[in-house]
Amino acid sequence: MSDSMRTVIFGGSTGIGKAIASALSHRGGDVFSLGRSNGIDVASAASIEEWFLANGEVDHVIFTAGSQAPAGMVTGLDIDAAKAAFDVKFWGAVRVAQTAAKYIRSGGTLTFTSGFLARKTVPGTFVKTTMNAALEAGVKILARELAPVRVNIVSPGLTDTEAYSGMAASDREQMFASAAKALPVGRVASPKDVAKGYLFVIECDSVTGAVIDIDGGALVS
Repeated sequence: MSDSMRTVIFGGSTGIGKAIASALSHRGGDVFSLGRSNGIDVASAASIEEWFLANGEVDHVIFTAGSQAPAGMVTGLDIDAAKAAFDVKFWGAVRVAQTAAKYIRSGGTLTFTSGFLARKTVPGTFVKTTMNAALEAGVKILARELAPVRVNIVSPGLTDTEAYSGMAASDREQMFASAAKALPVGRVASPKDVAKGYLFVIECDSVTGAVIDIDGGALVS
């Protein structure tokens, strides 16, 4: 990768985004990790626009910003909480796409993040499933509309990140151990594992409109 390459990661301060930033930092160029901790709110179009106006063109834009999607059956769903989750992850991704499209250099990429629940039928995950499925469908349209910018999406399975730090350590370990037994690869992914998917779509010039599954085989188990 070139020392002049510029990459911006929305949601780059924790979890998968942080792992991507770390991997890219060893390959040269500038890496900007953005999030609420440094004043960037993907729920605000103005916040996104201000950053790009101040920083100019980039080569690669990665969106890993997530949301706390409510779980549970549809009959008991908190619609307001569901809307808030969509506003961050789905509409936040759309806001970034609208603005970033004006600033990504020729040959650049725009990469989003979904999750294996987009295509795995699990009762009680209506919001996560529909939100991620919507992103995956939208990426294929964007790959046509924004060409020659390449647009892709990485779909992780259960990943050992800070997202589960609120659980008791014993419960978290039990959850990961149980999941590992059910996966063909026999292990739960680390953020570093998932980060490799983002590096792949940046480096492979023939990939666009693709969903990159890094789920340990969850979709076939």
